[in-house]
Parts: sequence; structure tokens; C-alpha cells
Amino acid sequence: MALTREKAGGGRFHKLLRDQVRNEFTSAQQLLAIAVWFDAGDLPRLASRFYSEALGGRNRALMIVAYLRDVGVDVGIPGVDNVHNDFGSVREPVALALEQERASTAELSALAKVARDEGDRLGEQFLQWFLADQVARSARMSSLNHVVHRAGDNLFDLERFLANEHLHGDDGPPDGAPRVAGGWVHRHHPHRTRHAHLAEAHHGDGA
Repeated sequence: MALTREKAGGGRFHKLLRDQVRNEFTSAQQLLAIAVWFDAGDLPRLASRFYSEALGGRNRALMIVAYLRDVGVDVGIPGVDNVHNDFGSVREPVALALEQERASTAELSALAKVARDEGDRLGEQFLQWFLADQVARSARMSSLNHVVHRAGDNLFDLERFLANEHLHGDDGPPDGAPRVAGGWVHRHHPHRTRHAHLAEAHHGDGA
């Protein structure tokens, strides 16, 4: 049940938090564009990783929406900024995604500081999960960036590495995650992209 709406707009922290909804949706859209680019390049494991990360960003945006509604602050769903769809190499989109995660870390840290300065203990507590999640997201992307650089032009080894790697966050919301407006969305089969289905179909025909 939402709290009484004494201030529909909220304070500075709530304004910045509404701005963060746009940031999270834009980040998710960029990750989705990267996933589609990898999918089109016949790199299903990389595509799967970024489809999952994009859904994670979507869920985070709607966690903020749910929180703002719960504390009685009006919030709408914004449009998103432009995203990049074309890349010259595998390294470029991964580097862009890592840069994006670092920017998100700075944004969330600044939000936490504003909540603390305004004495908004509920807001500060709400952001603790986001900060912990951001550490994990940044670490995953940094690790992937290192692997991509080590692989060089050997994309087969890169795809094989990702095939053996466990993807986090596909089985449901992590422990302690805030409520997601509309419910948590996750991928039931994180590696079953269009190419995986085609490979299975081909194998079945030859059986």
C-alpha cells in the first residue's frame, strides 16, 4: 500500500531518483542493442549475456518506479536517450557497456549521498541493494572486457568460455532485491538464442 501523497513531487532526492529511471531504461536499451548486434554476428553466447544484462537493467528501472509509488511520489515512464547500434569489433560494445556500468556506479553513489544529506533514511536504505548490485554488474563487465581482450580474434574460444560460465540473475530476483513494478522478468533459458534453437533443430534432423 502506498504512503499518503503529501508531496506528489518529493524532494531533490526523489527528483534525481526519477531521473535515474530514465538512466536505467537507457542503459537497458543500450545493452539490448549490443545483444542484438552480437546475435546478428552469430555470437549467441555474447548475445545471451547482454540480453540477460538488459533485462536486469529493465528490472532495476521498475524497482525504482515501485519504490517511488510506495513512498507516494508521482512517477511516469520516460523515453530513453539514443543508443549505439553499430560497432567495428567485438571489443567496442563490451568497452561501451563497461563505461556505462562505471557511469551508473557514479550516479547511484551520488544519489546515496543526496539521500544522506537530506536525511532520507528510507531512500538511503533502498539504494543499498542497488549499490551492491552495481558492484557485481561492474565486476562482471570488467571480467568480460578482460576476457574479450585476451581472446583477440579467437571468437570461438570466447564463445566456449561463455558457454561454461554461470550467468547470475536468470532464476529470479536475488535475495533482498526491491519489489519490481509489474513483477520480475527473467530469462528461463539464458543461452537459448535463435542460433541455439537452429543448432538444436539441425542436430535433430541429423539424428
